[in-house]
Amino acid sequence: FSGLDTKEPNAVVVGLSPPHFDYNTMNKAFRLILDGAPLIAIHKARYYQTSGGLSLGPGPFVTGLEYAADVQATVVGKPQASFFQKALPSTGCQPHQAIMIGDDARDDVGGAQNAGMLGILVKTGKYRAGDEEKISPGPYLTCDSFPQAVDHILQHLV
Repeated sequence: FSGLDTKEPNAVVVGLSPPHFDYNTMNKAFRLILDGAPLIAIHKARYYQTSGGLSLGPGPFVTGLEYAADVQATVVGKPQASFFQKALPSTGCQPHQAIMIGDDARDDVGGAQNAGMLGILVKTGKYRAGDEEKISPGPYLTCDSFPQAVDHILQHLV
């Protein structure tokens, strides 16, 4: 938001900004929403991988604001189908020709599959045992690594 006047905000935008997930900032956001500001979420990831382990993502904070203010956030990133569909024109692919490889069953794989793409889940990054069971339909494929997923694509889908 560099260059924007943020003294009198007219919207609440939540992304991944851990230093700002404190009570005072969240309460200010809550009050803005109550006064009519829309709640916009860059995405609603539950958690993400850091060098220190898994950490809370923006999802729990967005969900808390939704609950407290009795509103629904507009989600503009994963797992929304529109997020994935907007990337396709630059590739020249139709959804059924595209494959998403990701370590998040719900947001990466599930979102891509809801957009008509194939989804491959990799057991890296923030993957947790059993994640592939958390979406329906399940991933097209689950691989131990990104290179293994790419090898599968090259051997079976190209």
